[in-house]
Amino acid sequence: MSTVAILGAGTLGGAVAHCLAGRDCARAIRLIDTTPGVAGGKALDITQAGPVEGFDTRVTATADLDAVVGVDVLVLTGPVDAPENDWQGETASALLTQVVGLNRRAPIVCAGASHASVIAVAVEQLGLNRTRIIGTAPSALVSALRALIALEANASPAEVLVNLVGIPPSHPVVAWSSATVGGYPLEERLSAQQRARLVQCLGPLWPPGPYTLASAAVQVVTAMMTGRSRRVFSCYMAGDERESRRVQSVGVTVDRTGVETVLAPRLSRFEQVQLENAIGSR
Repeated sequence: MSTVAILGAGTLGGAVAHCLAGRDCARAIRLIDTTPGVAGGKALDITQAGPVEGFDTRVTATADLDAVVGVDVLVLTGPVDAPENDWQGETASALLTQVVGLNRRAPIVCAGASHASVIAVAVEQLGLNRTRIIGTAPSALVSALRALIALEANASPAEVLVNLVGIPPSHPVVAWSSATVGGYPLEERLSAQQRARLVQCLGPLWPPGPYTLASAAVQVVTAMMTGRSRRVFSCYMAGDERESRRVQSVGVTVDRTGVETVLAPRLSRFEQVQLENAIGSR
């Protein structure tokens, strides 16, 4: 089993730690924050919940960044002293600089809604391979979109398959032409007016709440720990050199090293134009 380090014990970091521990698929979780007292309290609360919720994952807290050494997956969240915020700007850059110097192989999962800019800095300025660092906030938005589609289609969210590309939240592109409900084309279940109304809902749905963000991040982390996943996740990822490293939402599969494959979305001609306009708008 794997060890996961969570960088930041704010609201999102605590939610990720609890959600991941509840899956009982990691050997240990290290909650790292410069305010070890609060982080320690959260780690203790999660540990004490183990016998009730049925998990044995060991959760510890520390202020020592050396704790990232040897871990299998790194999760970037936000600090205790600004519990509702993500790591951002120069602080995030300095933190990642130290982290990648201490652990040169673990993939980095950015769980925050505002972490697209952090990914760009990590790839452009710190030289990280773009397959090693991704952001999972688009997956959280897709979860909300699936729930809304299910309501419109009188179906279960588990029956809905839909991909979100582009640059959410400002320029999201929903791949309606390849989306399905219960195995049938979504365009046969929902009218153009319904689909347009759902797209308009995406703005108010952003940013997703910490528990939705945590759930999305944990699904990706779990897939990384298992070694390979057939599931496709919508994630922020830096483009290749031809795309000038612009960070956008893409469909990916993951393995223990990070991104295994980047899947080209199946788009109609109109959706392709929307995507090109979204990328060109930045």
